[in-house]
Amino acid sequence: MCVGRCSRFVGWSLVPMSVLSMLSNTLLLFPDLKARYLLEGHVTPEATWSTGLWASGLLVLVAARSFISNNLQRSCCGFRIEMMWQIGTSSVAVAAAGICFLISSAGLACGPLCLHNSTEGLIWDQPLKKLIRRGSPYFPIQAWQTLTCEEPSGVVPWNAVLFSVLLATSGIQVLLCAAQTLNALLGMLCGQGFGRNKVSPA
Repeated sequence: MCVGRCSRFVGWSLVPMSVLSMLSNTLLLFPDLKARYLLEGHVTPEATWSTGLWASGLLVLVAARSFISNNLQRSCCGFRIEMMWQIGTSSVAVAAAGICFLISSAGLACGPLCLHNSTEGLIWDQPLKKLIRRGSPYFPIQAWQTLTCEEPSGVVPWNAVLFSVLLATSGIQVLLCAAQTLNALLGMLCGQGFGRNKVSPA
């Protein structure tokens, strides 16, 4: 095991997941690939919070860049300072990915904002959220299958797939960033010799 190699492995692994998170959240803002729903305020609230863009996307991407381009200096002091920086960076990334994970879970639990039939006629609402409040006997997957939305077209599978992608990517990011936090902590405590880590000149 090598501190530097593990750090770069985590960094390169996070890059595609961050890009995928940003792409998924962007698509969530444009149901049916139309901008008018966003402009009219008819987009699922959990999507407009854009945690896939700024949390699992931008913040984790910044952390990934730090892991990839780490500069493990020869001096013991410099090495430990670098490890402390990586502990802080990876901790922020864990928190950011964790926020996206929680918001994505809420997006799946509450369902899409859509135009649907109710006792009051056609209204814009999150029908799945109402089912949860009423103590619906359905499990989340069954509840999603019962949804019938008039607009936007295909918003139910659209939200289900994209929020699931966000949930999966942010969950993996949390695990990788937590592993990097532990990796950097061991490197700081044990020094450059940890895991036979040979440090090359900057």
